Amino acid sequence: MSTAPSWDAVRDAVASTSRSLASSGSVIGTAGNVSARSGEHVAVTATGVVLGQASREHVTVVDLAGNVVAGDLEPTSELRMHLGIYHRYRAGAVVHTHSPLAVALSTVLDELPCIHYQLLDIGGAIRVAPFAPFGTSELAELVLTALEGKSAALLANHGAITYASTLDRALDDALLLEWACGVYQKAAAIATPRALDGEQQAAARKAALDRDYGRLHRLSESPPDPP
Repeated sequence: MSTAPSWDAVRDAVASTSRSLASSGSVIGTAGNVSARSGEHVAVTATGVVLGQASREHVTVVDLAGNVVAGDLEPTSELRMHLGIYHRYRAGAVVHTHSPLAVALSTVLDELPCIHYQLLDIGGAIRVAPFAPFGTSELAELVLTALEGKSAALLANHGAITYASTLDRALDDALLLEWACGVYQKAAAIATPRALDGEQQAAARKAALDRDYGRLHRLSESPPDPP
């Protein structure tokens, strides 16, 4: 006799990520949502949940068509946006925030320039999806377009979104995007921020590959400096 699958681990992981977002200040109250894919299903925060208090019971499991298969609560109103990302891109997790600096820049920019090489991890310059009401198919489609070739986007007068292969990476990328928004804001208060051009971005990518940047190295395995 077959048994119903257990979604406990993925629901717990989504809840834990939600609490981490709240602790970082990237979300306040119910503003934001998190999801993770498990096979042909998605665990996603429920609508109205206070993310800083999220637990397993606040995470609903749906299939890729949006039908609820586990949980007692209605999923987030942004379910269309999450499912669209899973359908169109090779995502394992999605994080949507209303982080303050991302929201601030989304009201004045059409694109966040690539002002630091770490932004290359999420696509370089980050587009701002035009405004549409939250929870609508129009917003979902605008976000999917803004994400083309990227793994992050800003949502005009709304917030930010990132996707990645894992929840940990999607969370890290959300924090990176908020950090970059803060850097841009501080620089713009002084003068027009200088963005990296295509040649500089290519050089930074090469340096990261040559040095296996972002990974711990034991002294015995550290790659040599390129000639």
